[in-house]
Amino acid sequence: MARIAGVNIPTNKRVEIALTYIYGIGRTKARQIREAAGLPPERRVQDLTDAEVMQIRQIIDKDYRIEGELRRETSMNIKRLMDLGCYRGLRHRRRLPVRGQRTHTNARTRKGPARPIAGKKKAV
Repeated sequence: MARIAGVNIPTNKRVEIALTYIYGIGRTKARQIREAAGLPPERRVQDLTDAEVMQIRQIIDKDYRIEGELRRETSMNIKRLMDLGCYRGLRHRRRLPVRGQRTHTNARTRKGPARPIAGKKKAV
């Protein structure tokens, strides 16, 4: 099992797919990394040499923000919006949908399970 950026990537998958297990790397970035390393598309992680794994690590470290650094940056961006008190920050603070979705119905994922309202009768 190869370990890149503190993540164990699966050995029996193609390199392009296995790199997507790292937070911050999707299919497009994985393809760019594979091409920069000069690997063929059908190469699997178990077939990589130590030198190729080191080359992939260096490419990722040099060119991409991933894992902890990316998570920290994202959380700092959200915290900045909340501190500013802008509309998006208020929506984050109240744990409501941020991007204009309706909340009268739906939005259960963001709002959590429905809570009963005291004194409200059920419609018959």
